[in-house]
Amino acid sequence: MTMPETSATTAETARVEVLRPHAEDAFADELTALAAADDRPRPARWRLSPWAVATYLLGGTLPDGTVITPKYVGPRRIIEVAVTTLATDRALLLLGVPGTAKTWVSEHLAAAVSGDSTLLVQGTAGTPEEAIRYGWNYAQLLAHGPSRDALVSSPVMRAMAEGMTARVEELTRIPADVQDSLITILSEKTLPVPELGQEIQAVRGFNVIATANDRDRGINDLSSALRRRFNTVVLPLPATAEAEVDIVSRRVDQIGRSLDLPGGLEGIAEIRRVVTVFRELRDGVTADGRTKIKSPSGTLSTAEAISVVTNGLALAAHFGDGVLRPGDVASGILGAVVRDPATDRVIWQEYVETVVRERDGWKDFYRACREVGA
Repeated sequence: MTMPETSATTAETARVEVLRPHAEDAFADELTALAAADDRPRPARWRLSPWAVATYLLGGTLPDGTVITPKYVGPRRIIEVAVTTLATDRALLLLGVPGTAKTWVSEHLAAAVSGDSTLLVQGTAGTPEEAIRYGWNYAQLLAHGPSRDALVSSPVMRAMAEGMTARVEELTRIPADVQDSLITILSEKTLPVPELGQEIQAVRGFNVIATANDRDRGINDLSSALRRRFNTVVLPLPATAEAEVDIVSRRVDQIGRSLDLPGGLEGIAEIRRVVTVFRELRDGVTADGRTKIKSPSGTLSTAEAISVVTNGLALAAHFGDGVLRPGDVASGILGAVVRDPATDRVIWQEYVETVVRERDGWKDFYRACREVGA
């Protein structure tokens, strides 16, 4: 007798759509096309040549017509230096203010180089040394004592053993004594396991990409010994408004598709407005250079602009007519700007009254800002 299929079994056999695929999954077609067209020398255990990795990050068109979408919009030399660093025995430190795509670049570099961006240590104030070195299965440890079976490999240990790229996010948020557990790994390419009288030696292809910023709270400065083990590449904020609009538009479109939201390109006028507001408040001067304004305490990064626009698209889709309008982004901008209610609110109100109110074509945005700020 055949049992009827239940909703539970149907759900189990249905294809799962993840909210945010890893880079190597989301852009698998591009990586496959690049590998097929790539006839240049590849470092040991690299999936692509350095040239192909840079092309994957920066975008281009392959001889067969395949279009590689840009993952990073910025100076080409920055990516070339980062890729070249990974081809040597020096680790890579991506440094920049919050929102300059450090994590994004780190993930895509690991995906292109190793085909796996998941060997990740997320740095926090509570990150233990075991997250970088190794831990123990305590049931095995108590039952049989220290053994290789009881050892729990960290992402860094796995990367060393398999010749892969490990990622350490927010390195400066990790306590200083835990940070320094990387020194031997990066300098000697070994990870001692004194409990077993053994060591893990890194095989060719192993490297580490770390990210850090120096404008956030809770920072633990890197020791000079650890900093010397890294080649530091600084990721700047977008140089021009057009470049920032391009970045925001691309990311909003990608995120919107995963959330079934309207296309971000239909709201390009509002995207440009959000970017203009953020850049003027960051720079302390209007785009035409005529009016100086005060800057709030927040970073007003590109990443925050992406968040504001994405939230605005969700508002437009679920509570509006699907078209991004000033009222959909005004509240998000207010939340991004006013981090310190005592000072930032005054700065924002002055900006609204002296800049927004007087700008041609911004009347609807001015009214929306007044409404959410009331």
